[in-house]
Amino acid sequence: MTPIVLASGSPRRRDLLEGLGLTFAVEPAEVDERPRAGETPAALVARLSSAKAQWGVDRHPGALVIAADTVVVMDGRGLGKPVDAAEGARFLVALAGRTHSVLTGHTLARDSRRASVTVRTEVTFRELDPAEIGRYVGTGEGLDKAGGYAIQGRGAALVERVEGCYFNVVGLSLSTVVCLARRLGVALV
Repeated sequence: MTPIVLASGSPRRRDLLEGLGLTFAVEPAEVDERPRAGETPAALVARLSSAKAQWGVDRHPGALVIAADTVVVMDGRGLGKPVDAAEGARFLVALAGRTHSVLTGHTLARDSRRASVTVRTEVTFRELDPAEIGRYVGTGEGLDKAGGYAIQGRGAALVERVEGCYFNVVGLSLSTVVCLARRLGVALV
């Protein structure tokens, strides 16, 4: 059995992989996640997932390393994790009543082999009033999530529609991970 390493500290990604019945180690990759000048959100998540995978492979030869990075994109601008409640509220005001994209760069690596893809999911928020936004931000749920909300938690009530992979919005497209692992010779399911 090929050892598996999740190069992420995200509890959501860990929960998703555990849902597949996998046994794996969790080792958050230590990479600089700041965007480069002029870097598009799609290029950012692809670069960061690749860097995280490389970080994991360097420390775990022979293992299948699963790495990902997620960003919410509105009007061509990436919305990462809000730095505080005020920024989280600004994110939700911008997203309210509109459709945005969630991009997750996925890279799986095993020694020198790599398989990567970026998955896009479209999410439409319903109209939100200022009091709702304030109550949601007050829960603190969205502070460590791209775009300032958690679709798998209370943030589900903000969402009107999802087009594409729901799990991608949570942070890891499971079907994508399974297909990429198969390309590297590892059957996950």
